[in-house]
Amino acid sequence: MCKFEYNVKIETMSTSIFLFKFWGWYCIIFFFILSINPKRSKQIVADLKDEKFLIVISLLAVIIGLINILLHNVWEANANVIITLFGWFALIKGIMLFAYPKYALKWFENTNHKLIQVMYMLLFFIGMFLLNEAYKIVPY
Repeated sequence: MCKFEYNVKIETMSTSIFLFKFWGWYCIIFFFILSINPKRSKQIVADLKDEKFLIVISLLAVIIGLINILLHNVWEANANVIITLFGWFALIKGIMLFAYPKYALKWFENTNHKLIQVMYMLLFFIGMFLLNEAYKIVPY
């Protein structure tokens, strides 16, 4: 293996660990916020009706998704694919909110709030998995 390939591999690994930590903590924080105050999800959907809020949120989602994809577009059959999917999901969500706000808002409004509660639990488990990948707390 040449020196260049070795440096790229180390750089990718540190980027992966950073993104494991970022998305892991993101999931855990949102799990606790939404668990403590379940009305917050309804409030977010209501706030999306404000065009200024919608534009800011959609631009942030596009920026975060695009940065994630540019730094970490890894399609391997391991935990790295979760990070890549988070980036693509953020980018697609941001584009949908920006380009088709009425359609996206209608979709959010029609989402069953019981499904959202199931997604909270999924956030917790994905967050714990990603943090374990980053910090190697529980070896497997």
